[in-house]
Amino acid sequence: MPIDKSLMPAAVFGGLIAVGLVGAGVFIGQGVINARVGDRQVTVRGVAERNVQADLAVLSLRFTGAGESLPEVQAKIDRDLALVRAFLNHQGYPADAVTIGRLEVTDTKAREYVSPEGTPHYILAQSVVVRTNDVKRVAQTERALNDLVREGVVLDFTAPTYVFSKLNEVRPSMIAEATASARTGAEQFAKDSGAPLGPIARATQGSFEILAREDVDAEATSLDKRVRVVTTVSYRLR
Repeated sequence: MPIDKSLMPAAVFGGLIAVGLVGAGVFIGQGVINARVGDRQVTVRGVAERNVQADLAVLSLRFTGAGESLPEVQAKIDRDLALVRAFLNHQGYPADAVTIGRLEVTDTKAREYVSPEGTPHYILAQSVVVRTNDVKRVAQTERALNDLVREGVVLDFTAPTYVFSKLNEVRPSMIAEATASARTGAEQFAKDSGAPLGPIARATQGSFEILAREDVDAEATSLDKRVRVVTTVSYRLR
């Protein structure tokens, strides 16, 4: 069938349009890809640490007495309590820093107990708690507890608990230090990659940790502590 020559220009023109659209589609696709590559980020972590000293101490003293006669055991506990109070007064603690706990009484012959033969009939326990901001005094008292033992007080002693309660005072400056640390790392990364560092895209503040200053110590019983915070910051790369 002969081809109508009048239709050829239109066909050629249509083909050119199709080629143009395909080409445009290629360039549009390249543009999207480049936009995604251009939205580059670097995520870094900044760390800040500070050595601090506890500002609150809790010293718990628990002492016991045992025997067959309840009045006699109670008299011993009363005597020991007087010795403990005199000891703490001699150590320099004011009366409002000392709290007397409840008296614990155990009757080992009661039906709910199954005690080995030879167990005393009555066991009494009394606790005294010292709560003070004079943390260095508590550390000295801990070393002097042998004086109570020499006087016949049977101590069930646990190490003092030391607390750092001024976290809000160091929080703002430590966050600033951690953020500055993160930016230093991001700047080095940007320099190594040859891309200028842009603004912050996202930032997350980690939790504050209070640790013992030395890793071998337990935090709760350590007078000297270390506060640590880690921030995670994402920067755009231009």
